[in-house]
Amino acid sequence: MAELTTTLIHHPYQPPAGFAAPQPGVFKASTVFFPNVAAMRQFEWKDKSAYTYGLHGTPTTYTLEERLCTLEGGVQCLLVPSGLAAIATVNLALLKSGDEVLIPDNAYAPAKALAEGELAHWGIAHRYFDPMNPADLAAKISPYTQLVWLEAAGSVTLEFPDLCAQVRICRAAKVLCALDNTWGAGLAFKPFDLQPGQLPALAVDISIHALTKYPSGGGDVLMGSVISTDERLHMQLKLCHMRLGLGVAASDAEAVLRGLPSLSLRYRQHDESARALAHWCQQRVEFAQVLHPALPQSPGHAPWQALCGHAFGAAAGLFSVIFKPGYSLAQVDAFCNALQWFRIGYSWGGPVSLVMPYQLETMRSSWPAHLQRGVLVRFSIGLESAADLQQDLQQALQALT
Repeated sequence: MAELTTTLIHHPYQPPAGFAAPQPGVFKASTVFFPNVAAMRQFEWKDKSAYTYGLHGTPTTYTLEERLCTLEGGVQCLLVPSGLAAIATVNLALLKSGDEVLIPDNAYAPAKALAEGELAHWGIAHRYFDPMNPADLAAKISPYTQLVWLEAAGSVTLEFPDLCAQVRICRAAKVLCALDNTWGAGLAFKPFDLQPGQLPALAVDISIHALTKYPSGGGDVLMGSVISTDERLHMQLKLCHMRLGLGVAASDAEAVLRGLPSLSLRYRQHDESARALAHWCQQRVEFAQVLHPALPQSPGHAPWQALCGHAFGAAAGLFSVIFKPGYSLAQVDAFCNALQWFRIGYSWGGPVSLVMPYQLETMRSSWPAHLQRGVLVRFSIGLESAADLQQDLQQALQALT
């Protein structure tokens, strides 16, 4: 008879099948057991028909991948440790030395840093294009261009590009395009069906999503996804994903699965409060410009209206303000410090409202003509009372005097 320690490790009990509950089960594993050697040699992880190793998928991660495909209208999904990891995976899977990637000048700053650092080091060239001028994108596509990144809305300054025109340009040039769809969250528009009813569908090739933001919703998870519809492209991404050894923790996948059922409700509330506060800020004399795609005066409002004006006209929970040039950086810092409900912190999409001042000169190749001069501050609106947040903004503005 085996000793107690051995029996506890190899205990024969198996719980009965058929258990069902609102939340999917959480399977934590690196090692996965095979029933026999033949099964070990035959099991295939690439098509999700079996399990071979925790890094290649568990029931928990497979379930999350399938639900994310439904959210964004994709077919295949890869999970990675962060939104930036999703961007890096796409770049590493599709680009090689001698290739070129085009990036919008208002892209997520770490994505630009990746191009200027590791990609350049590996002999992959990059150029920035004006996201608000489709002709600039068309002119910059060269025989070396293998990938174009798109972002809607733009990072921090929230300009909304003519995404449909950009995708058509990439299609005409036979160049792959990848979209950072974190802002839209799969709700504002469908990246693989930008013009519903049109056949063939107007679609990006790849959508990446920082699940850290709205899908998680708690400000406590780091995760990203890479979603596509083409099987050959997906396998190219998947094999790179495997070779890089990328994976996510089961408890993190559980947290995102828990957040998905309330995603649309939370997104709508973020949007409603942000829109109300952005309108209020438009009336304040301290601000030279308020940047929010749903505001008619904001850059890219017309493309936003055309793409996202359905249903409740989704516009996420972000907006930025540019202070009038007379206000110094020190005064704007004092304003941020004086806020009580807004915490100073990066990221967004969680329950707590955040504020962050930016020096735009360090983030852009040139100062865009459509943006007025002054210190820029971005607000991420959480789930607090919009009335309380407005009062907080009002009292903090007194710190400017």
